[in-house]
Amino acid sequence: MFTPEDITPGETWACKYRTTRMLDDQGQPVVNLAIGETASGPGAYESIGVILVRDRENRRLEVRDLQDSTTHVVDYGDTWDIDRAVIIDDTASE
Repeated sequence: MFTPEDITPGETWACKYRTTRMLDDQGQPVVNLAIGETASGPGAYESIGVILVRDRENRRLEVRDLQDSTTHVVDYGDTWDIDRAVIIDDTASE
């Protein structure tokens, strides 16, 4: 497997990552709560995302989550399974 130091500019890379997010009762991320809705609270969240930016100085990656397109800044140590990625646009055939 690759490390964050192996990432080459101009190529698409992805990784699994861990961060803390506001979660609902089922442990799913909460985004844009409606009036009257509540969240269960912050908790550990793991997902897969495309790496947008590598910050070598601070040893962080900016990652866009593939599930809900939110963006997260995570430490190198909270990423794993880093590899090159290919993005396929399913809407192009519609």
